[in-house]
Amino acid sequence: MDNWFTIDQIDADTYIISEYRHWEETHCYLLNGNTRSLLIDTGLGISNIYKEVLKLTDKPITAVATHIHWDHIGGHKYFPDFYAHADELECLNGKFPLSIETIRGMVVDRCDLPEGFCVNNYELFQGMPTKVLTDHDMIDIGGREIEALHTPGHAPGHLCFWEKSRGYLFTGDLVYKDILFAYYPSTDPEAYLDSLEKVAALPVKKVFPAHHSLDMEPEILIRMREAFRKLKADGKLHHGSGTFDYGDWGVWL
Repeated sequence: MDNWFTIDQIDADTYIISEYRHWEETHCYLLNGNTRSLLIDTGLGISNIYKEVLKLTDKPITAVATHIHWDHIGGHKYFPDFYAHADELECLNGKFPLSIETIRGMVVDRCDLPEGFCVNNYELFQGMPTKVLTDHDMIDIGGREIEALHTPGHAPGHLCFWEKSRGYLFTGDLVYKDILFAYYPSTDPEAYLDSLEKVAALPVKKVFPAHHSLDMEPEILIRMREAFRKLKADGKLHHGSGTFDYGDWGVWL
C-alpha cells in the first residue's frame, strides 16, 4: 500500500477520493446508485484509483470528467466507459495545449511520490468517450439522477454536476478555495462569470470542489459571482488584468 489516496465519506453512498500528497490536492467523487456508480474525475494518474474504487462499489462504473486536464483524467485508462463534454474532445484527441514534458514536470512538482513511480512513463490519457455530454443532460445511476451543467470559463467544455435531490454541487475547477485560473488562452473570463451566475442560482446545500479545502459553504458561490460582476463593471474581467485576492479565494486573470 502506498497510501496515496485519502478516502472520506459524504453519506452512505457518496465518497471523496483525495490526493493530498500532491500540491494540487485533487478530489474525485464516487456516487453509488442502485444500478451503477459514477466517478466524477479520475485524478492525477500517479497511483491506481481503480483499486480504491473497487473497495467502495460492486456496481458497473462510469467515469465522467469535469474537464480534460491532466489532473482530472489521470485514471481514465481504467474506465473504458467514460463521458465528456463535446468542447473537450480535441484535448482527448491529441490537441492538448501543453507538451507531455511540461505535464510530467507538473506531475512531480511539490509532490510526495509513491515508491516505484516513474514519471518518464506518465502519459496524457487520450480516447473517445462512450457518451458526449451537453448542457442539462441527466445521468441516471439508479435512484440517483445527476445533471451535467456546462460551465465554461476555466475550460471550454467544463462541467459541474448537480444532484438536485441532495443539494450537492460538484464544481470541478470552476469553484474552489485558492487561486482560480482564468488567465491562459483556453480560459474565458466572461464565460466564467456566466457559469458562476448559473451555479449561484441553484439551491445548493453542499459544495464539493476538485481541489484543496473541502470546508466550503454554498455562500461562496454568491461571493464569487458578486466579485466577478464587479470585475466586469470595473472593466477588469479580461486576460492580463492581474490577480485578485478575496481572502479565502482569488482569481488570476
